[in-house]
Amino acid sequence: PELANEYELLNSGKLPQGWKEKLPVFKAGEKIATRKASGKVLNAIADHLPTLIGGSADLAPSTDTDLEKYKSFSSTNPDGRVFHFGIREHAMGAVLNGMALSKCIIPYGATFLIFSDYMRPPIRLAAIMKIRPIFIYTHDSIGLGEDGTTHQPVEQLIGLRSVPNLTVIRPADANETAHAWRVALEHSGGPVALILTRQGIPVIDQEKYTKANGLEKGAYILSESEKAPQIILIGTGSEVQLLIAAQEKLKNQNIDARVVSMPSWELFDKQDESYKEKVFPKSLKKRLVVEAGSPLGWCKYVTDEGGVIGINQFGESAPGEEVMQEYGFTVENVVKRAKALLS
Repeated sequence: PELANEYELLNSGKLPQGWKEKLPVFKAGEKIATRKASGKVLNAIADHLPTLIGGSADLAPSTDTDLEKYKSFSSTNPDGRVFHFGIREHAMGAVLNGMALSKCIIPYGATFLIFSDYMRPPIRLAAIMKIRPIFIYTHDSIGLGEDGTTHQPVEQLIGLRSVPNLTVIRPADANETAHAWRVALEHSGGPVALILTRQGIPVIDQEKYTKANGLEKGAYILSESEKAPQIILIGTGSEVQLLIAAQEKLKNQNIDARVVSMPSWELFDKQDESYKEKVFPKSLKKRLVVEAGSPLGWCKYVTDEGGVIGINQFGESAPGEEVMQEYGFTVENVVKRAKALLS
C-alpha cells in the first residue's frame, strides 16, 4: 500500500509534502555563486523528491549539479539519479524532454548559458509541448572571466526570453536561487531556465531588505527609499548588488532611489495590474536597468525617460571583475547614469 500511494502521488504530478521546508536559507555576509547555491539546494531537497533526476553536459563540477548521495544512471544501474550526458547539449535537451513527458519524473540538465544555443530546438519543443524540464544555465555573463569572447554570453538572455511558454529566472543571490528552485518545481505549462553566476556574489541581508520569496512575483521592491523615490533602479542577477550600493551613494547626494530586483519577466507579466503599478508606478518614469547582457527588450519596463546599462558587443578575456568594470558595471557608473537621467 505504501508503494501504491507513492506511485499514485508521483503519477498525479503532485509533489510530496515537506520538501519546501528543506530549502536552505543562506546567511548575509556570505559570498556564494548562485551556481553553488543551486547545488546546495538540489542536494538539500533530493531526498524528499525521489523523482528529481538529471545531470549536465560534461560540466557537473562547474555547474554544481551532482546529487552527492546518489549514484550515476547506467545500463547496469537503472535506479541511478545522476546523468552524464556528455558534450552533447542538443541531445541532453531532447532526453530531458522525453523524461518530462512522464508525470513521475522531474528532469533537470545543466550547461553554460552560452551553450544554450546548441539546445534551441529541444528548448522550443519543450515550450511548444508545455512540458516542464528544468534547464540550468551557469556562467551567465562576462563576469565568468578569462574564457573570454567565445564563452561570455551576451545575446542569450534575450534569446531565451523571446521563447513563448519558457520562464527565465535570473536570481540575484543565494536565497533568490533557493526560491527560484521552489518556483521551478511548482511551475507548470512550460520549461523553466535558471540563469546562474560563476562568480561569488554577496548574500543579501533578508533582515534589512525584502525577503527573497518576492522572486515568485517576477519583480519586487527589494529596497525602498526613505522618501518618495525619484528614480527606480532595476536589476537582475549579480548586478543587483550594484544597485543596493548605488542607492546608498545616491541617498548621500539627496537622491531617493527605489531598488527593484527583477529575476523574471515572465513571472512579473503574469501579475495583476495593481501589483505592477505598485512596483513600477506609471507616474515614475525615471528608471535605470542594469543587466550584463543585451539591452534589447528592456524598453518595455524602462519607458522613454529611462535607460539601460547593458552590453552591445562581445566580451573580452580578463578576470571577471576587470571585465565588468571595463564594461561599466560599477557602482560609480550606476550613480553617474542615474544622475544623468534625473538631470
